[in-house]
Parts: sequence; structure tokens; C-alpha cells
Amino acid sequence: MSEYDAIVLGAGAAGLLCAATAGQRGKRVLLLDHAPEPGRKIVISGGGRCNFTNIHTAPDRYLASNPHFAKSALSRYTPTDFLGLIEAYGIAWHEKTLGQLFCDGSARQVVAMLLEECAKGGVTLRCGEAIGAVDYADGRYRVEHGGQVASAPALVIATGGPSIPKMGATGFAYELARRFGLKVVQPRPALVPLTLPAEEALFRELSGVSTEIVARASGSKAAFREAALFTHRGLSGPAVLQISSYWKRGDTVTAQFVPDRPEGWLRAAKRERPRQSFRKAMGEGLPERLADALCARLGLEGEIGTLTDKALGAAEARLARWPFVPDGSEGFAKAEVTVGGIDTAELSSKTMEARKCPGLYAVGEAVDVTGWLGGYNFQWAWASARAAGMAI
Repeated sequence: MSEYDAIVLGAGAAGLLCAATAGQRGKRVLLLDHAPEPGRKIVISGGGRCNFTNIHTAPDRYLASNPHFAKSALSRYTPTDFLGLIEAYGIAWHEKTLGQLFCDGSARQVVAMLLEECAKGGVTLRCGEAIGAVDYADGRYRVEHGGQVASAPALVIATGGPSIPKMGATGFAYELARRFGLKVVQPRPALVPLTLPAEEALFRELSGVSTEIVARASGSKAAFREAALFTHRGLSGPAVLQISSYWKRGDTVTAQFVPDRPEGWLRAAKRERPRQSFRKAMGEGLPERLADALCARLGLEGEIGTLTDKALGAAEARLARWPFVPDGSEGFAKAEVTVGGIDTAELSSKTMEARKCPGLYAVGEAVDVTGWLGGYNFQWAWASARAAGMAI
């Protein structure tokens, strides 16, 4: 049996930084992953350029049963801290919209950086080895891996959630947590395209059309102004992916089309150009196919001057909160992350250690903390990993 100070399960973003942090503090660390190579989700993230953090990171950009839980870790390891590491390795980066930071080159540079950090800490990395039995006795956790057994007084669950199963993602973190008596908040897909029922076929025929909207979901105060994309199955694009994290089955998603229009804009168009067609007035600023579909649904036609102010006011109101009732999502296969996970009530917000299981830690996506689209989930991975790595 091999003995270590800590065993980290999962060589993704959180597991790599946690292992490196503990290793550089002089701890003997074993990092295990069943995938053939480390950092697989990092490699595909951000279109292969890794949206590694967001400069606007704040606790209110995260969903969790306890909205205060993430504050401690996020305040102690910030986007500036991680950016300092990126720059120390000479990795060129750029800021996109809404505070999103990306590598100029390849996401593989981030993986290489984290592996070098692990090497500096003397971390033993084993990939492509199935994890067998995990148990606890006499103050030590025992882990079977690849026909061997390792033990340590500290065990870190960093195996993520079930999103993107083709990358090897599973619900292993939840099984392990339950085995040690920790509660799990029911996981569901997040940052995921939504599907529309057959009666919305008019919109499903707009596949490939994109437009800026403000997306909202009933039962939530969240609102996101970004692009929406119509697909052959329903709705996608950044605005929809964002609101999907707040959406629950049965909720209505509303789209505010042409969000810059002032109140009364159609009635003003009637006064200014009464001979203009309603379709032309309504469709300004919208893709042609989408304008046609909306016009058909509104059932208004002819010159705008022939329509009553009441009818135009109703059209404005509908365009400002156009309702869709999705019948589902595209599931974990297309979800970027997971809402839910190991209950934060079970963990210390300062160290990420389980309150009732000394030496057991959970970090990253395995925990019930889910960020917005745009680098927030990576920042949670870094911050929670750092918190645990400093505490081991």
C-alpha cells in the first residue's frame, strides 16, 4: 500500500490546482483520474482557448442552495490571483465581452501550466486508472486504483458533475459523497440549450437565426441580455444558456425582442409613417425570417396606420415578453455544467472540508455552486481548489 498525505480524485481544473497547492506546501499528493489524460474539459473549453476566468466574478453570479457559501473562497482567490499565474507562465490572453478572459493560443497551455505546478509540488499523477473501492478506517482513506491501493488522511472529491459525459463525466462524486453520509442537492443540467414542443414548430423552423434578446424565466429575477439562437430543437445561444440554469420544467422563458425599443415605439411609428407596413415597422432590427415568424404569430398586417393603438400596444407588450414554455433541455450531454451537487451545508466554506468527515474535501463542480456562463465556473474551480489545497 502506498501512503500519501492527500489523495485527490479527478484531474480536472479543480483537482489539478488543489493537488498543486497542497504539493507545493510540502504534502505528498496522489492525483488520480480514470480519463487517459488530465484536464480534458479545460482543453475543449472556450472553443479550445479556455475562458479561464471572469474579471466580474462576484458571489451573486453563482447559483447555490446557500447563496453565501461561495463568498469565502472567492474572496481569498480572485481572478487577479489566477491571472497572475497565467502571466507568470507567459501565456498570452485577451478579454472578450462581459469580462471574459481567454488564452490567445490554446487551452492546452493552461493544462500544461497546471501540470508544471503539480510537478513543482512533487505530485504523483496517475491517469487512465479506474477508481475502485474507496473507504475510511483508522483515520485514513483507502483508494483502490489500477490494481493498487493508496491511503491518506485526506481525500479530495474533484471529479466534477455529469455534464458532457462523452468527456468521461459521471455522477461518481455524488455516489462517493452519499457513501460518506453527505447530502446531495438533486443535480440537473445547466448552461444547456432548451427544447420547444411541437406547437412551436414555427420557431423551430428558424434554425440558425440569431438575435439579441433579454431572457428571463418565471420564478427567477435573473435576466440576461445576450444573443439567442433558434435551433431545430428549440432555443440556444448565450442568453438562453444563461437562463437555463434558472429554468425548471413548467417554467416560462420570456424573450424581450428588440430590447432597445422605448415604450410606445410602434404607436410612434404609426404617427410618423402611417403608410408603412406593420411588418416593416415591427421588423426593424430583427433578422428577416424571425420578423416574418413574429408577425405571423401576432396576426397583424397591412399599413400600420390602419391598426388601433390598443392592438399596437398589445403587440409591443408581447414582443417585450414573448413567452416560450420549453418542454425540456438537451440534457447533460449538451450541458456545460451542473446545477446541484454536494450540499454546501455539509462543507466548511473556508476549507471545503466535510463537517462530519474529517479529512474529506469537495471542490469545483462536484459542489452545489454553479456559475454563470463566461469563466465563472473556472474561477469557482480555482478558488475552491485553493481553499482545500491550503487546508489539507
